[in-house]
Amino acid sequence: MTQQSTAIQPQKNILIVEDDPNNREFLSLVISQETIYTPILAANADEALQVVQTITPDLFILDYFLPPGINGFELYQQLHQQAGLKNVPTIFLSASTEKEDIKQSNVLFLEKPFELDELLKTIEKVVKMSDTSSSPH
Repeated sequence: MTQQSTAIQPQKNILIVEDDPNNREFLSLVISQETIYTPILAANADEALQVVQTITPDLFILDYFLPPGINGFELYQQLHQQAGLKNVPTIFLSASTEKEDIKQSNVLFLEKPFELDELLKTIEKVVKMSDTSSSPH
């Protein structure tokens, strides 16, 4: 018996943490239309930490500057300390590339403003890197 190509694939999610509502909606629209992922939106770190209590994202897209409270890098550190989230790949978004903490971590970075193709290529690159690192050796 052959396996049907209509087999249900597990839902893949991207948690987008972006405080600017226009950027958040743009990212959501692009991801839902151009990728296999379902966007999950959070406006700040507190919302993101609530989301991961019930959903394990396959990818994080984090704005570096998040009001109020902790910044995107501090959120990244908190998320990756939680069981089941340690290996979730991350893309940072920021208008400034002078972030030493980001440069020293194992994440990808997109400088705002970025082109749509650049975002999609970065997502694809992260997914491929993640698939390679999670495959058995």
